[in-house]
Amino acid sequence: MTLTSADFLPVWPEVLMLSMVCVILVADLFLKDSQRVGTYALSLLTLAGCAVVTAVSSRPDVTFAFRGMFVDDPMSDALKLMVYGVVAAMLVYSRSYVAARGMYRGEFFTLVLFATLGMMVMISANHFLTLYLGLELLSLSMYALVALQRDSAASTEAAMKYFVLGALASGMLLYGISMVYGATGALQIPEVAARITAGKANMTILVLGVVFIVAGLGFKLGAVPFHMWVPDVYHGAPTAVALLISTAPKLAAFAFVIRILVEALGHPAVLAEWRQMLILLAIASMALGNITAIAQTNLKRMLAYSTISHMGFLLLGILSGTVNGYSAAMFYVAVYAVMGLGTFGVILALSREGFEADTLEDFKGLNRRSPWLAFLMLLLMFSMAGVPPTVGFYAKLSVLEAVVDAGYTWLAIVAVAFSLIGAFYYLRLVRLMYFDEPTDTRPIHSDGVARLLLSANGLAALVVGIVPGWLMAVCQRAMQASL
Repeated sequence: MTLTSADFLPVWPEVLMLSMVCVILVADLFLKDSQRVGTYALSLLTLAGCAVVTAVSSRPDVTFAFRGMFVDDPMSDALKLMVYGVVAAMLVYSRSYVAARGMYRGEFFTLVLFATLGMMVMISANHFLTLYLGLELLSLSMYALVALQRDSAASTEAAMKYFVLGALASGMLLYGISMVYGATGALQIPEVAARITAGKANMTILVLGVVFIVAGLGFKLGAVPFHMWVPDVYHGAPTAVALLISTAPKLAAFAFVIRILVEALGHPAVLAEWRQMLILLAIASMALGNITAIAQTNLKRMLAYSTISHMGFLLLGILSGTVNGYSAAMFYVAVYAVMGLGTFGVILALSREGFEADTLEDFKGLNRRSPWLAFLMLLLMFSMAGVPPTVGFYAKLSVLEAVVDAGYTWLAIVAVAFSLIGAFYYLRLVRLMYFDEPTDTRPIHSDGVARLLLSANGLAALVVGIVPGWLMAVCQRAMQASL
């Protein structure tokens, strides 16, 4: 394959990211523990540089590179910018936390950036093998991050479960991709779609391959019945890593689903097959996630089951099969990333050396200890529950509108019912913060920059909920231009 300069223009953000990771790896060898702020600053600078390059090189049309294996379109640009922002905020929030636990090392920052590179490749992949390459780069980095706190038995156990189940899911996904290749004779996403449209695909093998692909995607999203890893990994992983797992990869997973199910397998004959599977996954995820979360006393496990239920809502937008539904799903995953980022950010703000602040008991009487943090957590919990005027309400409303427009009114009613159930455990945390006596009266000390960013993060849940039109317009333009 002959490469030209045009092939490298769309991948400059990925090239910059990989180059800077190599620089950080080498530079960190010459830094003492007291100089780790240099590695931290370089990591943030790398994310900022990638954001600038992505924004400057963005175009309103679709550009292909490497013989169609890589695509640069408005959807990929928007999602990458969101990923940069989420990962940068995660690094700021977790700085004090990882320093207190001996994780403030070059390995932490390089693994986070390698995971970010995997997300970038997933978002811009236009070929099944490129998709798989990005997925594995992300997954392997995540396995190592979960186990980075080597002295913690819980982290090691969580990493082992994550790795074993992740390997099984990757195997199912790869097996499904091989079946799609056997049925169509193509691996490039537009070519797969063209051969299905032209009637040149073996539909029996194709549908069987779709079953395996949906199973693999269900695992990556944490949807029922492929959710087994989510509570254990959230609970066992260091809180900073749990924050990363719960937010940015969901943006990449959304792109992954759109590339495979919508762009490659979006033909009406195939759409009808995976839509039925997604309906089952969505209902099961909303049911199990919301009901099981009620019984949790550990906040990270509660948020894990909350994530499962939110992924059910995300699948509702995708199974609608319309551009409005895909736009609503993109808006929903972006909003969820902001809400998850802020919620885990508050947990990190309350944590200190030897104390995780990850149980409901730890949040009792938070309003008396820190009224501002309690108010931010209240906004985030209201948003996750879908209480107006927070942005979570508009996100759920846009998904439900898309589902109703697609003719699934009964499914929207089911989703509303499970949302009402889910509101209980979110509001329970608010009650603990405002009406119970605190179990810990020690003052809360947090990094000034992290506190300022956390304030903006929490207020965004309210402000964007009052004026959500601009973000929804960004998602609609991205989906309309890319599909």
